[in-house]
Formats: sequence, C-alpha cells, structure tokens
Amino acid sequence: MRIIDHHVVGFSGGSAGRTGDVFNPNTGQVQATVNLGDQAVLEAAIAAAQKAQPGWASTNPQRRARVMFNFKALVEKNMDELAALLSSEHGKVIADSKGDIQRGLEVIEFCCGIPHVLKGDYTQGAGPGIDVYSMRQPLGIGAGITPFNFPAMIPLWMSGVAIATGNAFILKPSERDPSVPVRLGELFHEAGLPEGIFQVVHGDKEMVDAILDHPAIAAVSFVGSSDIAHYVYSRGVAAGKRVQAMGGAKNHGIVMPDADLDQVVADLSGAAFGSAGERCMALPVVVPVGEKTAVALRERLIPAIAALRVGVSTDKDAHYGPVVNAAHKQRIENWIQTGVDEGAELVVDGRGFELQGHEKGFFIGPSLFDHVTPDMQAYKEEIFGPVLQIVRAKDFEHALRLPSEHQYGNGVAIFTRNGHAAREFAARVNVGMVGINVPIPVPVAYHTFGGWKRSAFGDTNQHGMEGVKFWTKVKTVTQRWPDGGVNDLGGDAANAFVIPTMG
Repeated sequence: MRIIDHHVVGFSGGSAGRTGDVFNPNTGQVQATVNLGDQAVLEAAIAAAQKAQPGWASTNPQRRARVMFNFKALVEKNMDELAALLSSEHGKVIADSKGDIQRGLEVIEFCCGIPHVLKGDYTQGAGPGIDVYSMRQPLGIGAGITPFNFPAMIPLWMSGVAIATGNAFILKPSERDPSVPVRLGELFHEAGLPEGIFQVVHGDKEMVDAILDHPAIAAVSFVGSSDIAHYVYSRGVAAGKRVQAMGGAKNHGIVMPDADLDQVVADLSGAAFGSAGERCMALPVVVPVGEKTAVALRERLIPAIAALRVGVSTDKDAHYGPVVNAAHKQRIENWIQTGVDEGAELVVDGRGFELQGHEKGFFIGPSLFDHVTPDMQAYKEEIFGPVLQIVRAKDFEHALRLPSEHQYGNGVAIFTRNGHAAREFAARVNVGMVGINVPIPVPVAYHTFGGWKRSAFGDTNQHGMEGVKFWTKVKTVTQRWPDGGVNDLGGDAANAFVIPTMG
C-alpha cells in the first residue's frame, strides 16, 4: 500500500509510529496511509527552514517572482495529474478539482508581481535634510494549517504570498487528502525554490499544537471549522504569533421578487450542491422574499435537484461526487435527521443514495428543506454537505436580518434586477463577502478573502494586499546626512566607498 510521507528536507526519522488511513471516497476503500508526524518531524522542518530562509529573504523580489512564474507553468503542465490525484482522495469531480487548482494558481499569478507590491513609501524632505522611507520585510518562518475540502487552493493561497514575500513556509495539510500538497512541494522545488522554503508535515492535533507552540514560527494561517479556528487563534496569539484563522460559514442567497428565477435555480444547483456542498463558500440557505417568490422558487428547484447527477469523480457528466469519508457522510445524514426532528419539511431526501457498482462509496444524494426557521439548530450550524434549506422571508428587511444576525458571516448573495436594493443590501448586510447576482462571491486573487463574526478570527484576511501585510512587517527609516559638500570627498576618501552591484 502506498505510504505518504512528509516533504521535509533531510528528515530520515521515519514514522512517529502513528499513521492515518487515506480513503478513495468513490469505493470506500483505504488506498494509502499517511505518516503522522510528531515534534521531531517539526523540528527537522524548522531547522531546514532556518537554514534556508535568510538566503531566500535576501534574494531580490524579481528572482523570487521568477520562481513563481516557473511554478505556475509546472502546475499547469501537470494539471491533469494533480486533478486526478486530488479527486481520488477528496472525491470531487475532475472539473471541480481543476477549479480548485486554478483558483490557487490565481494567487500564484498575483505573486508573480511581488516586486511591485513590496515597494515601500518614500518622503523626501520630511524635515530639514530629513528623508523618511519604509520597507516590507519577511517575518521569517510561517506555517499553514489547511482543511480537506480544498487541498490545492488553500495551501497555494497561503504559501504563495508567504514565500513570495521572503518567508519559509511549513504546511500541515489535512490528513484526509495529503498527496496533492506533497506534490506541490515537489513542483516548487523543481521550479527553483531552495530546499527548506516550502515543506509539508503531516499530522493531527499533536502536530497542530506543536506548530502553535513553537517559538521559531512567527505566523500561522488556518482554515477550518469555527471552533478549531478559535482554538488556533487563541493558542497561537497566546504564544506570541501573528494568526489568521478562517472558520465556518452558513451563506445565504437572498432572492428578491424581481429576480430571474431560472438563473437563480441554475446558480443554486452549482452553489449549493457542487463539490457535494463541501465548501465554506457554498450557498446552503436560500431566502425567497415573499410567499409568491417562495412558491415559484420551490416549484423550479424540485425538478432541478432531481436532474442532478451524482457519480464517481471521473464521471464527466456528474455534477458532484462522493463526500470525503464515511464519518462525514454520517454527520451530514445526522444533520438531515435533526432538521426533520425540528419540524422543517424535507422536500427531497438524499439519504440512502447508492451508486450502482460503488455501493461502498461515500455518496449522498441532494436534499432540500423548506420552512426552515432561524431557531433550528440545523439552520444555525454548518452542515457542509449537499443540503439546501429554504428560509422564507416576508420582506427585504426580514431577508437582510437573517444573514446579518447569523453567527457566521462569511459570504452572502442577493439576486435582483433592482440596483437600489442591491446597493442597500451590500452596504448594510453584516457579512464579509457579498455577491450581487453572483452565487459564490469569492474575490479575485488581487483582492482579499475573509469573513466576519465566527467565520474569521484575526485582523488580516487571506491573499491580495491583506496577505502581503500578514506575511510581512514594516520597517520605517528616518535618515539625515551631515552637512558637507560632496566635493569634500576626494582622493583616498572617495575610494573608501565600495558600492555593491545588484545581483
């Protein structure tokens, strides 16, 4: 059986004696084991990072950008291989896997312009003979702790900006689908990145705690559930680290009476059920405004959901594949039962779905609830599966309150033809990312990603200029030179100054 090991420079300590199973969600069978690391693995990674990072930090930004260009080309060259590997461990269909990788590459594209974004500020003549300028410098060693649902995109969001700004980066990916992160490390090295600048350590809570506590790690970026995000943020900050921790979500889609319902249904089919709903930017709650809108939307949703094709990851016609493992499948089904027990109307029940020839796979059909209310636990919590809930709103103000008052504030969307309603909604809603007739409002890579409330802990968002700020520290220099004519420096005095050339 295949063994997935750490991507750590010079580490030859073998396994810490603990391993994790990596399943093929399409078959339900164990396809590999991953070695779970301990403190010794992390120490080896940190030693390599400490050795390599000063030289990488002193490499000029243009040369660092060239590595990013090379890496981007290598990932594109190996796209089919990476997507197949990702799908085999996560379960998402190939098209979604390629999208996962491509969204990560968009941040790498941003990082190719790192010489421009690292330029500091300069003020000439801030005082008599005084100039002031600032520079951005790397923190040293950063770490990323990433979830199973985007094993390429989220590691690239974190590592790209961290590395381009001159840091060394240690990644602890999910132990459920760890192969793609290791392969990315190999491609980084092939692209010209020095050994020790990008490393991968595998593990569970033991490794997470070791990362959070280690004094050599200056910053930690995390994406996962809100409870763990809060834990990571609290423990990391207590250890003196800079921390950004992105948590869960319960994104709402507000449907105004003037919306194009056919387009809304098409958008919901992908946003609610794509990637089996295992996305923090999924749209699992739809809020029709007014009873007429609710009835019409429901009538269109039922046949659209019936038309969804659930298949194996390699099925080109499948809308989505299996969920990541048996435990997560059971968790989703438990939430469906909770919704039923709380009095919501289960219009379409996805439980009990089996795919012929793959009966042991972790498949679950699409589910639809109606008459869900804000007091229900199934509404309050993130289900993270192919489950769509209809929460009916009587008017615009009621619809606005629902996402604004929810514990999560990651993303929200409004569907309308009314520009004033859209503008008012975007300005007033208490949520970090807003889509207007866009069902999954993930910003482009040169903007920034981050939610509000229990969806994010920390003051700085992912990627874009916020990411650059997170992975760097600002140094400000105030300088004044003593008075004296430049002609006073002559003869031997002039020759005493040796000016190094740019490498």
